[in-house]
Amino acid sequence: MTMRGYYGERLSGLRLRQCYEVAPPRVKQYLEAEIEFVLQRLDPDDAVLELGCGYGRVAARLADKVRCFVGIDTSAGSLALARELLSSDSRCEFLQMDALELAFGDSEFDRILCVQNGICAFGVDQKTLLQEALRVARPGGSVLFSTYSERFWEDRLGWFEAQAAAGLLGAIDHERTEKDTIVCEDGFRAGIVSPQAWRTLAGALGVNAAISEMDASSAWCEIVVEKVA
Repeated sequence: MTMRGYYGERLSGLRLRQCYEVAPPRVKQYLEAEIEFVLQRLDPDDAVLELGCGYGRVAARLADKVRCFVGIDTSAGSLALARELLSSDSRCEFLQMDALELAFGDSEFDRILCVQNGICAFGVDQKTLLQEALRVARPGGSVLFSTYSERFWEDRLGWFEAQAAAGLLGAIDHERTEKDTIVCEDGFRAGIVSPQAWRTLAGALGVNAAISEMDASSAWCEIVVEKVA
């Protein structure tokens, strides 16, 4: 099963939300720190696009801080739950769409977000994913991608073990799981992007990236799209 199929069939809608409900306190701190990182970079007039929006967890925190918020995902079940949970917020729109083939014109959004290690969890070509995000970013806007910090390994593994214990994921395959990469017996697999790998990705696309760490739990690649002179 591809990771796209995994999130569409195994981790969709309410099951995805449960993954966050079983998160230990340190993981909840990490999730909050990610939100705070993004909030510091938003302006009230921003049009925001989130890649891999799931059931609207991030949108629920950010939508009232910006002009409009569009979330895309490939999981119909997660999108249905997002629309239900945020039905009263006219600034939100949720669309079923592939992040590698965005149905938007060039330069339509001020901020493009891909948080909580989506760049690895999607299981797609990372260069193409980043390139497509940059395509729809306006000059002067920015693209924000996050992955896990290398220092967050033990807490991350503990969270995934909790998800497996709750029957949300397959059992952790400890023989194949190694530092930075979690593998489950049912086919789930996700690593991280190292700081050097971020720089290599950005360099391959001819852009400059600011690499930073937040809360010793998330690592960020932030790219500001240059304005045309």
